[in-house]
Amino acid sequence: MTSIPIIRLDGAILAPGRGQGLSAAGLEPLLTKAFASKRTKAVALAINCPGGSPVQSSLIARRIRQLADKHSTEVLAFVEDVAASGGYWLACIADEIYADPSSIVGSIGVVSAGFGFEGAIEKLGITRRAHTAGENKMRLDPFQPEKAEDVAWLKNLQLKIHEEFKAHVMTWRASKLKREDLMTGEIWLAREALELGLIDGLGTLPEVLKEKFGPKVKLRPLKQRKSLLSRLPFMGTSIEGTIAALEERALFGRYGL
Repeated sequence: MTSIPIIRLDGAILAPGRGQGLSAAGLEPLLTKAFASKRTKAVALAINCPGGSPVQSSLIARRIRQLADKHSTEVLAFVEDVAASGGYWLACIADEIYADPSSIVGSIGVVSAGFGFEGAIEKLGITRRAHTAGENKMRLDPFQPEKAEDVAWLKNLQLKIHEEFKAHVMTWRASKLKREDLMTGEIWLAREALELGLIDGLGTLPEVLKEKFGPKVKLRPLKQRKSLLSRLPFMGTSIEGTIAALEERALFGRYGL
């Protein structure tokens, strides 16, 4: 009987220490386990991810591909609600991508969002005190007025990251894409994404795997083991944990979920 390990990639892609999101270090034990058996014909990625860190997206995708190539294992990606931005970055390294007709796919772009608090602290009578060595150390500080040169610097940085993203998509999907203007940050429902070559088919994970490997295929979901500290009731309530949770909700919110 064929057994297919299933790796769930749920949530935003966050740097380690930024909450319970996806990270290369956090996923490493799960990825190693999924590809460990020589009898494994394929590994399935169940993706429900609105994006996040471009660095972690690259590290996770690269590690999955390294393991797949090392063990000569097929990788199949299945989009659930959304595979956008970093989520689509992960999906691209699969040999085939499938989605539900109502799945959201794409968002091949880069975004940076924040708030400006300089007016608020002035009204509250709060004085901002920050001392630096280096004139650019406080670029885009939310408690100071926004400077045009800082915005220009950020946009230049985003353009460079966007070029890396586009190169990644072209590496894995170039022969399948039907148009050249698909990397503007736009999103599509799966039916149109299929017509554009962003995905390879419509269907759910169980349906497709049974069709490919037979009705008796065994689906083997792998669970990410959490540390003891992360399971204690008082953990995850820090300011950093709360901010990370809000960031993740905001990422999903961009896609109406």
